[in-house]
Amino acid sequence: MKRLIFLSVLIFFSYKAVAFTDVSAEEFKKLMKGSNVIILDVRTPEEYEKDGHIKGANLIPVQLFRYIYLPGLRDKTVLVYCRSGNRSVSASRILEQMGIKKVYNLKGGILEWKSKKLPVEYGWK
Repeated sequence: MKRLIFLSVLIFFSYKAVAFTDVSAEEFKKLMKGSNVIILDVRTPEEYEKDGHIKGANLIPVQLFRYIYLPGLRDKTVLVYCRSGNRSVSASRILEQMGIKKVYNLKGGILEWKSKKLPVEYGWK
């Protein structure tokens, strides 16, 4: 019995609960060049407009994730970012619960992106 409990605990803690991948700004930029990629900005509309956004990003605030259906993402590489990386972790977990397999989170968010002097766009385009 002790052996069974030990094995159960070992399996539980060895299971990778978080399957999405945190990536650096440089890795995120490389992933953007791939085919079948979608970029999600999970901040507020105000942040998207005022603080700039990554070219090609689709704005879907994380607060809406549980209430919307995102068809067609299961076969895509989904790149997710927010301001500093916290909301995008939540969004990445939700995306995985939806069955999306290839989810990448920009570690440090757009603040990290900007600190590397990578390009951003402002306003609505």
